[in-house]
Amino acid sequence: MTIRRLSEGTINRIAAGEVIERPAAVVKELVENALDAGATRIEVAIAGGGLALIRVSDDGKGMSSEELSLAILRHATSKLPVAADGQDDLTEISTLGFRGEALPSIGAVSRLTIDSRTADGAEAWRIAVDGGATGEPSPVAFLGAGGHGTRMETRDLFFATPARLKFMKSPRTESQAVTDVVKRLAMAAPKTAFLLEDEGRRILDLPAERSGADGWLSRIAAILGPTFRPNALSFDIRKTDAWVTGFAGVPTFNRGNAQHQFLFVNGRAVKDRLLAGAVRGAYADFLAHDRHAVAVIFVETAPADVDVNVHPAKAEVRFRDSQGVRGLIVNALRQTLERAGHRAATTVSASVVDAFRVPGPPPQQSFPAFYGPLPPQGGMAEEARAYQAPAPSAVLEMVRDFAPAARVAGETAPELRRYPLGVARGQVHNTYVVAETEDGLVIVDQHAAHERLVYEKMKVALAAGGAPRQMLLTPEIVELDPASAERILQHADDLAQLGLVVEDFGHGALAVRETPALLGDADVQGLIRDLADEIAEHGQAFSLKEKLDEICGTMACHGSVRAGRRLTAEEMNALLREMEATPHSGQCNHGRPTYVELKLHDIERLFGRR
Repeated sequence: MTIRRLSEGTINRIAAGEVIERPAAVVKELVENALDAGATRIEVAIAGGGLALIRVSDDGKGMSSEELSLAILRHATSKLPVAADGQDDLTEISTLGFRGEALPSIGAVSRLTIDSRTADGAEAWRIAVDGGATGEPSPVAFLGAGGHGTRMETRDLFFATPARLKFMKSPRTESQAVTDVVKRLAMAAPKTAFLLEDEGRRILDLPAERSGADGWLSRIAAILGPTFRPNALSFDIRKTDAWVTGFAGVPTFNRGNAQHQFLFVNGRAVKDRLLAGAVRGAYADFLAHDRHAVAVIFVETAPADVDVNVHPAKAEVRFRDSQGVRGLIVNALRQTLERAGHRAATTVSASVVDAFRVPGPPPQQSFPAFYGPLPPQGGMAEEARAYQAPAPSAVLEMVRDFAPAARVAGETAPELRRYPLGVARGQVHNTYVVAETEDGLVIVDQHAAHERLVYEKMKVALAAGGAPRQMLLTPEIVELDPASAERILQHADDLAQLGLVVEDFGHGALAVRETPALLGDADVQGLIRDLADEIAEHGQAFSLKEKLDEICGTMACHGSVRAGRRLTAEEMNALLREMEATPHSGQCNHGRPTYVELKLHDIERLFGRR
């Protein structure tokens, strides 16, 4: 075959295949054009998942007939500045669209109609593109808000490229992708009102928000749901060359996937591995590996410091100083989480309340254990006379078993107000501490809470130069298989920095001579075996210094107060006070909540008083 030039129609369809991969991509391009035009209200309507119809209307500055004719040509744009040498400047991109590929690409694979009018235009104009075939602008009646703006309507998407239709998902799936795109764009433009309709059903109706962080938070909460606002932590950190702002959920307000992480660079929604990795790194201390933070992060930097032209759909970016941006995000999130203190998600208590069920009438043959079984019914006098209620002393012993702190002198209301986590009133099943607060009660998982406290102390000690040790009177001998023992010995120096001194005892055995003082009377056997398994999991290249947090977490778990241990009232109150003074104590090292707070109105709901 000889070399030949492709036809203009084929070129446009190839370009459309790169830019327009599904209906959601069309919506993204058209809404971005509306935002670049200065729209204060954008209305989106779709049908058939966007394959049958996509209509985007805005009240932006609009286009004249001459501009309409240029807008449907490839690589025609009004959004690139001209450099001093007369060339287009690709380093100062301050708009969402700039390539001039969107409209000709859409018109090449669909039936596209554009109606537009400028604010000072005498009339509105329409131009149509049918599978790449363009018409001439013609006058048309324009019904846009305020009398100016643009309305773009796409019908029969991919009719000109039927092979692409085979790869489309169901209309419902495509509609969901469109909704996700509109949500992301609406988050980045809180001062613009958005309306999304699907087959006439209103999916989103977001009014324009006021300027400032509160307006931004209102827009985000309207998209992510009402539970986001009370669990969101704001942050705002500026450097000379970058600015990071946004909202992050407290660690216990997490999800099973990363779909609730939204990242924006210079107002552009992106899916960037660097930024996603920064979020994961910032929450590494607080979340299990299968849980993901909820966060909305905005990065602003000089246009020359970020390349937004590395992906046809502009979904990825590249930073000139990628590590600097990552470090800025990690620092912003970590400082924010540090300020949260012992705070836990409000959804924890809400789920507890929802989990309660109103019990039905108790079975007739039994009563609560405090009173023993009911006496026999009927006329069996002998058995009735033989029945004896439990002695009062036995009932009192049961009550004592349930609430060992019930004998603590009651605190006055002013004293209760001093303590956010309240004052201990009892211990349930030797595992959960029940505390009374000024306006409710708190239930604390003693093991999870103490695990976090020990973990934070270990990190502070290590930052100060190494964890203090305690020497064992008699070395603890731990029997392992030879391979596991060898793995531990390879990292003996790093373990010593953490306060754990081990030596070879021959034939797969290890002698533990010193342990971290913070762990107290720890389970040395279990600790060594868990560390051996953890080192094996990460491979021989694993460095304990690089994975310090994981190792500290393992040690803290073995050195914390175990479930099943009875605590005195003084110990319970000391645990509560230490939680209040320790950062991140609202969740354990695995991201689970360490306490549940029930407000008085929550308790009243349980009993039908509200």
